This record gives sequence, C-alpha cells and structure tokens, in this order.
Amino acid sequence: MPEKQKINLLWFGNDLRIRDNESLFKVMQEDLPFLAVYIFDETFFSSTQFGFKKIGQFRAQFLLETVSDLNNNLNQKNIPFLKKFGQTQDIFNQISEYFEIEKIFCQSEWTQEEVAFEKQITSILPYVKWVKSYSQLLLQPNFVAEKLDEIPLLFTTFRQKIEKDFKIRNEFECEQLVNRKPDLFLKIKSDDVTLKTLGFDDFEMHQSSAFPFLGGETAAMQRLNAYFFETKYLSRYKETRNGLIGEDYSSKFSAWLANGSLSAVSIFHEIKKYEAKFGNNESTYWLVFELLWRDFFKYTSMQFRDKIFLKVGILERDEEFKFAQNLINQWVNGGTNSDFINANMEEIKHTGWMSNRGRQNVASYFCKILKQEWRIGAAYFEEMLIDYDVHSNYGNWMYLAGVGNDPRSRIFHAEKQAEQYDTNHKFRNLWL
Repeated sequence: MPEKQKINLLWFGNDLRIRDNESLFKVMQEDLPFLAVYIFDETFFSSTQFGFKKIGQFRAQFLLETVSDLNNNLNQKNIPFLKKFGQTQDIFNQISEYFEIEKIFCQSEWTQEEVAFEKQITSILPYVKWVKSYSQLLLQPNFVAEKLDEIPLLFTTFRQKIEKDFKIRNEFECEQLVNRKPDLFLKIKSDDVTLKTLGFDDFEMHQSSAFPFLGGETAAMQRLNAYFFETKYLSRYKETRNGLIGEDYSSKFSAWLANGSLSAVSIFHEIKKYEAKFGNNESTYWLVFELLWRDFFKYTSMQFRDKIFLKVGILERDEEFKFAQNLINQWVNGGTNSDFINANMEEIKHTGWMSNRGRQNVASYFCKILKQEWRIGAAYFEEMLIDYDVHSNYGNWMYLAGVGNDPRSRIFHAEKQAEQYDTNHKFRNLWL
C-alpha cells in the first residue's frame, strides 16, 4: 500500500474568512501542504430541541452563501477546499484514509456541541496536534487574564477594568498570502450542498427584511465600507441603534460576526481608521462598547461552560417557570395580547431577523409575562436567527430571564416600549 501523503488540515468553523484569520495565517507558515475543510454537519440540520431545529432556513441560506464566497476567495489563493455534508466524524475518517494528518488548525471552541466534535476527531486521530486560535474574540485571553482574576457578573465592572490601558491585537495579514506548496492529489470530492441537501425548500427574501444582505466575507466588507466610509452612518450609530425598520438603523454586522466571515478585530481597526478620518464621538465609541458586550458573553460562557445551558443559569437561581404549549405557540405565531410583541415575532418568522430592541422585549415578555422557561425561547431564536451566536443568544436569554448576568431581574413593559420606539405605529403596521 503506498505511503499516505503527510498534510495539515485547516478546519473551518465559525471563522469563515480570509482577512484576519489566525489559523489560515499559521497553516501557511508551515512546510507541509494543507487541505482546507468545511463540514455541514447533518446533526445541526436534523436534531431538534424543545421542538425547534438547531438551524432554520434563514441561517442555512446565509451559511451556504458564506461558504460559497469563501470557496471563491480560497481559489484565488490556490488553496484546496473540501466541502462536505454528513457526520464530522465520518468525514475526518474519510480524509484520514488518504492522508496522514499532522496538525489541525482551527478556532478554539468551548461550548458543548463543538467540544463533542473535537472529541470525536481525537478518537479517530489520537496523535494529531491541535493548533487553536481565539480569533472569534476582540480581546485576547492573556490580556483579559492580566486584568481580571475571574469574569465579573456585571458587564459594567468588566468594561471598566478592561478599558484601562485597552489593547487590541493587530490583524493577521492573510490577504497577500498565496499557497505555493505542492499540490494535493485529492481523491475525495466536495459535495454539492444546497438548501435541499440541508432539508429546506428554496425561498425568496422578504421585501420588508431589515437584513437583506448576502452571506460571506465579500458582502461583509461591502457593508462595513458602506456603513462607515460611504454614508458615515457610524457617526450616528448611538442615536439610531434602537430603530426597528430598514437596514441602516444599526450596523447589522452581527450575522457576519456570528459565522466569522467578519472579525471583531477588523471592525475595531476600521473604527480607528474612521475616527482618524472623520473624528470620534459617542457613536464611534458605542460600536466598540457593543463589541465588548459580545466579548463579555463569550468570556462568561468560557468561565461557566455548560452552565449557560441549564435552566437555573449561571446564578443557579431556580425561577418559577411554567410550561403551557398554547402560550408558547401564541408567542411564536404572533398571537399574544401585545401588538408590539406580535409585530416583532412576525418579523423574525418571515425574515430571520429582529432588532435588538425587539429581542429584549419579546424575551422579557416570554419569561416574565407568559412565565415560560427561557431555554424554550432561546431554542426558537437558535432556529430562526440569521445572526445566532451561541454565547450571545444564551447570555442574553439568561440575562432577561433573571438567571444570568443581571441579578436585578428586570422586566421590559412592551406597551411603554412601543410608545417610545414605535410612536407612529409604523413598525406594527408593517408587520401586522
């Protein structure tokens, strides 16, 4: 039997980009040829929790667009890219039949499903060396460890300590790199993965969607350039971020950040370029403030691990939640007693998007007014949202249920909020 070719693997997860990709940068410095791999793991498209899918049609479509864009960008760098649909374990098994894998370069993950995949791979490839990066974060773990012995419960405490002598790493310069390593003789073919493969029918984007954007790094950079340098909307971000209608009330970066086709570090450095050119104000700072919130939930989940998925949350507080399927159905289908809640629920159902203001209100209503268990709401968001991110989703739901990073257990009053943010009924009229 001929000797297997020795290679490294670049395993893409939620880091689907070229710019500022630490794993890509590092694998390119190695002597061995390498293969880039992305797996649409069928578990995410077949399994359910609380009756909801793990990934719905909107995020599935956005992911397909993202991987297609990544494919084009890797092609330009002469990097072989294998796209597969199936079980992660089976696909790594298949690759290992043809190649001797020395190292796997990937993004570091710490939540339960991602850790389970790594364990499966280690069982097949016990001697492989893992080279992991923390490229999904704005702040580097060693910087945070210098500032904090542990992650505080309150965001304000976290922010105040972190912002003293604030350091953000430089971007990894990947854009100029081109693969000059020997070709791989790839006997495994990529799968033609479509919406149908993932279990969905084709659909048209809703005409009123506040998120009418394509997936992928190319679209992400176009959006960043438009929101910052073409329109200068960044300078009024703080005043408009509680908007409800249209694509420009907020940056809309979250979906690209969630699957890693845009890096938080890249956004930070672009903000600094923008400030140098057009001046800084409260709005330019506020986008950094929101990136810190995102990191805060990531570091919270890193500290508490699987506790973020428990009913009692990180506070281990046994809140009295009831279970009433009819109330859950009413909430999902926009049939509650609140027209503001219903309008937001119609929006997510038809577009896979909801404003930050809407999310806080519908989550608070679900947990505090309907008294339903927060994890059911979190599971529905996981299925529906284009910009689902495990840390932010579970962090925010715990927070609003009173079992997370807010010991005060606040309640949003939907009618007051509607009066304040939808004074002229424009948003409610649009969706109802």
